Amino acid sequence: MSDAPPTLSIAEQARTLVYQCSVGSLSTLSAKHPDWPFGSVMPYGLDAQGQPTFLISSMAMHTQNLQRDARASLLVTSNGDHTPLATARITLMGTVAPVPEEGLEQVRSTYLLRHPEAAMWAAFSDFAFYGMAITDTYYVGGFGVMGWVTAQDYMRAEVDPLADIAASVVTHMNEDHAESLVLLARHIGGLPAQEATLTAVDHLGFDLHVMANSESDHLRIGFPQPARDAQAVRLILTDMVRQARAALGG
Repeated sequence: MSDAPPTLSIAEQARTLVYQCSVGSLSTLSAKHPDWPFGSVMPYGLDAQGQPTFLISSMAMHTQNLQRDARASLLVTSNGDHTPLATARITLMGTVAPVPEEGLEQVRSTYLLRHPEAAMWAAFSDFAFYGMAITDTYYVGGFGVMGWVTAQDYMRAEVDPLADIAASVVTHMNEDHAESLVLLARHIGGLPAQEATLTAVDHLGFDLHVMANSESDHLRIGFPQPARDAQAVRLILTDMVRQARAALGG
């Protein structure tokens, strides 16, 4: 029996997902209706430990809720276009408070790098930067991949080195090399694939959504060695496709 393909730890997957996204759903406890959750669309930045930061107005209902009770959660969902329940997501739980003066400039800088359009709001007197101190997180990577990730494990985990280019790799492979993905699913996965769609890539390997005999399946394929930049991914995938083509006579 062959070894399972290498994957990121759940903590690494969680940290990478939060890094790759920039907007989530913030749930606070309603000041008007005590103990009732109140949801808000919420752009966020990240501090050095991957904890979310927010730029919010004192007039906003979620800010008023936080001033009454600092407990909150932030739901972050990947931008995948496949089945919603198969989409990676994470809930970050913690307390939200104004950023102290000594850390304000760093938070402002990193937040505006992600959301440059927010610079005008940052100049308004009713807007202020807040930060979430994470107490726990719960990650779901799709069907069968889920679990609690402690705040310590989340903050210690590293963002995948391909996080900044993963989306472009996925788009490129699906648009320009769909046939190659089918070959990989057939050769390495042993599936009678008619279609294969790349859904995710990291430095250890990639994930395919495969259609075979009118049934869908998920396939994880590991790289023969870690790929830490775009050039390495290109060389490794080119060689894997070459081997698959030779083995299948394609």
